[in-house]
Amino acid sequence: MGRGLGWLTFGRSRAKLSGTRDGLVAIGATLVAYASAEICHGYGFLAVFVAALVLRDTERNHEYHEALHDFSEQTERLLMMLVLVLFGGAMATGLFASMTWTDFLAALVIVLLIRPLAGWLSLVGSGHPARERGLISFFGIRGIGSFYYVAYGINHGEFGSSERLWAITGLVVLVSIVIHGMSATPAMRWLDRTRSR
Repeated sequence: MGRGLGWLTFGRSRAKLSGTRDGLVAIGATLVAYASAEICHGYGFLAVFVAALVLRDTERNHEYHEALHDFSEQTERLLMMLVLVLFGGAMATGLFASMTWTDFLAALVIVLLIRPLAGWLSLVGSGHPARERGLISFFGIRGIGSFYYVAYGINHGEFGSSERLWAITGLVVLVSIVIHGMSATPAMRWLDRTRSR
């Protein structure tokens, strides 16, 4: 799929999509790759990732990649705002009602111990200095994706009380937003100061 999209975007034909200079091609490519994988009973999420890598590798230095990236980033911000508004609505209507103290402690352990440890281990041998590995591990990736994985898991397996699972995931995301949101700017300033020394 990535090769086909690369040919359509940068190929020699007069219909090449890079000539449009339109960032909407990124959404179209995402939907085509996802739907094609799902129709073939594949994993659409992974298919989009691989297709994007292959598309990027096609004509690697083409200036159209910047237009695709900028549009994708703007779309991601808009969708992030929508997800956060829906998340706020879920909290207001009782998302955490089924939580127990052990669920609360599990969420804290995930954010403050398991995720940073997994991040640290994944960066072993990366060549980054220890302080950078520590910061990358602490901040990790955005927790909003957790909602996707919980929804996928619940739809493909048996997990008992899905309300508790949603509550723990919601608390993990909330704690991550608060802790990482408040600490990101001071941490990056500290890193910049230590790099300049």
